[in-house]
Amino acid sequence: MSARETPVKEVHVAVAVIVRDGRVLIARRPDHVHQGGLLEFPGGKVEPGETVQAALVREIAEETGLHVPAGSLEPVIGIRHDYGDKRVFLDVWETSAAEGEARGCEGQPVEWLTPEQLRDEDFPAANRPIIRALRLPRQLAITGSENGLEPALAHLQEGLSAARPPLVLLRAPALSPLAYRELAANALPVCEKTGATLIVHGGPEVFRAIPGAHGLHLPWREAAKLSARPVPEDVWLGVSCHDRQEIDHATAIGADYVTLGPVQPTESHPGAPTLGWSVFADLVSEAVLPVFALGGLSPGDLREARQRGGQGIAGIRFWWPQS
Repeated sequence: MSARETPVKEVHVAVAVIVRDGRVLIARRPDHVHQGGLLEFPGGKVEPGETVQAALVREIAEETGLHVPAGSLEPVIGIRHDYGDKRVFLDVWETSAAEGEARGCEGQPVEWLTPEQLRDEDFPAANRPIIRALRLPRQLAITGSENGLEPALAHLQEGLSAARPPLVLLRAPALSPLAYRELAANALPVCEKTGATLIVHGGPEVFRAIPGAHGLHLPWREAAKLSARPVPEDVWLGVSCHDRQEIDHATAIGADYVTLGPVQPTESHPGAPTLGWSVFADLVSEAVLPVFALGGLSPGDLREARQRGGQGIAGIRFWWPQS
């Protein structure tokens, strides 16, 4: 940077995801402001000396007339974005406890939309990860390792019946490629019966070989080979990551989310190095997409993962039947 160049200051923006009956409150930005005409979530700049929670309570009241108890706000995601002429840190929090009837107090149109109705092109570019975070569940269910098709299908049916996870990652490293494709083909209707979304695991060729799959999760060894997104935009793309460089690469190839770990010691890899919650939080703070904590976790760790900035937890033990 030359002596004449002035560093661009980062603007801290509090963003509110206000949920009511499964819908999210959305407003349209005035035409004369930055990114005018696009849709946005309520919120605004955090003033000096103000907490993000206080900023959200104030901004929500000023913009929508709703009253939000500060204690009802929970973190969703933090996003740093460089627009070129402006750098922002979007500090996104969620509440389902807003009181009153929403209105556009500043003349802006407001409406309630489901997460599935939110389209990337209708929002500023920095909002894409928020939309992904709202559509993703808090728990990413990963299948356990079984040595045959029938045991794997039986355990899948049992797990879906008991836990009913909305998103299932079909990971079966013990199966041959042919057996895995057969498992996936049989797993799709099983998942659909319970409303679960099935994501296949492996390289791009695995996704292409399984018609009807709702997404692809790339092991790091497969993601490292890629320079662009290998699947359509209307399906999920996840990547297994272990450090900041891998998260950055996943972002560059257009991933919708990543898993990050191991956070805690695991039974499958005793003695292996772990990140711990502090390092996990540091890595998440620099990420610009939803991050699931992975490794040695249980449902009791979900709140910790959320407080550390994560989307939630990913794993096997919290839903997969014990063999």
